[in-house]
Amino acid sequence: MNILILSCGTRDKVVQYFKTAFGEEGKVVTTDCSPYAPALYEGDVHYIVPRITEPGYINVILDICKKEQITGVLSLIDPELSLIARHREDFEAVGTTVIGSSYELCERTLNKWEMYCWMKEHGYPCAKSYIDLPSFLEAEEKGEISYPVFVKPMKGSASIQISRADDRETVEILFRHGEHMMIQELMTGQEIGVDCYIDLLSHEVVSIFTKKKLVMRAGETDKAISFADPELFAAVEQFVLENGFLGQIDIDIFEKDGIFYFSEVNPRFGGGYPHAYACGADHMTLIKNNLSGKINERKIGDYAVDKVMMKYNEIMLIDTVK
Repeated sequence: MNILILSCGTRDKVVQYFKTAFGEEGKVVTTDCSPYAPALYEGDVHYIVPRITEPGYINVILDICKKEQITGVLSLIDPELSLIARHREDFEAVGTTVIGSSYELCERTLNKWEMYCWMKEHGYPCAKSYIDLPSFLEAEEKGEISYPVFVKPMKGSASIQISRADDRETVEILFRHGEHMMIQELMTGQEIGVDCYIDLLSHEVVSIFTKKKLVMRAGETDKAISFADPELFAAVEQFVLENGFLGQIDIDIFEKDGIFYFSEVNPRFGGGYPHAYACGADHMTLIKNNLSGKINERKIGDYAVDKVMMKYNEIMLIDTVK
């Protein structure tokens, strides 16, 4: 039983956790388009592959699956989630299970406007959002939204091109100089990160880990503290099941005045997942169980609370890449 981790980048901890979970039962194979992706070298076997946008990329990955007898495959970057989901049947044809949600869901979560529209339609509290200037300016004049606001691309990750605007002039400049931009209410209150696993076989939520974010850096959680709230667990479970997610997902939520505002969803391992793992939410073992045909038991909130996670830098040395 071997697992393939695509676009591993700097997610060394994720690869290490999979190696611990699989142990002597299987190999962990890693890929990236750069030879300078440190997580590559944490795998038992690694491949340097073309960029995901290159013609024939998916065939390269399928060849690796056949050569290494890969049981399950997942990606650690957003754009590739849709790609492998779209080719789910091709992977199944070579005996490989795509660990993740459907193509439609991956596309919805990548498009912040589509995700916002879905949440509004289904009655989930969320930040007010606009994709055209006239609608935003009209809402501003009516007092329905006030500054500051965020101007961001409808598609994107890692907080790339997200800018704060404190007045109308700034909004207009940012909006007109970007492509497919949206304007979003600046949420206040406590930001919460959720790491959730939905069983690939039973389609039930079996693990939820929550943390209060203390410090952010480059779009990822830098410092946070674990906590448990049954009301939040119930809200997350309802949201996840109503969407139909599968496998590992990462959710951003804001809590204000006792209301949970759903913000964004990444249907993959998020940058803050090591906090969950360190507190006992071992989702790698849940994946291994599913790949071996075993349905996981429901253990929501089964982790250590009041544990503060603080990231720090490490280094890796390799021989010169030729």
